[in-house]
Amino acid sequence: QVQLVESGGGLVQSGGSLRLSCAASGNFFMIYTMGWYRQAPGKQRELVADITRGGSTNAVDSVKGRFTISRDNAKNTVYLQMNNLKPEDSAVYYCNIGVRICSICSQSEYWGQGTQVTVSS
Repeated sequence: QVQLVESGGGLVQSGGSLRLSCAASGNFFMIYTMGWYRQAPGKQRELVADITRGGSTNAVDSVKGRFTISRDNAKNTVYLQMNNLKPEDSAVYYCNIGVRICSICSQSEYWGQGTQVTVSS
């Protein structure tokens, strides 16, 4: 019903930048909060940043001032602009969205397939 396609990961040197994108498609009524999570080897998945439909954002302290989350509601797409990347930012990044399939349906969560971000020192 809902498909998420992520793009933009890769290998970058410390101090570099990457921009992640996650586009949602399928049949649904409305997308609510959209976010990015990451999981490094041996660590738990953690929230990086999220953004409400109205544009309010939230980010983990370690990325504040370096990462910016944004969304385009017309394109059902969420972005994560990552600047001044550090080796500790290396992880698989997953997008996550809250979706209501129909107007009277409860909200469900969907995850992207993940995209690898590797920052070399």
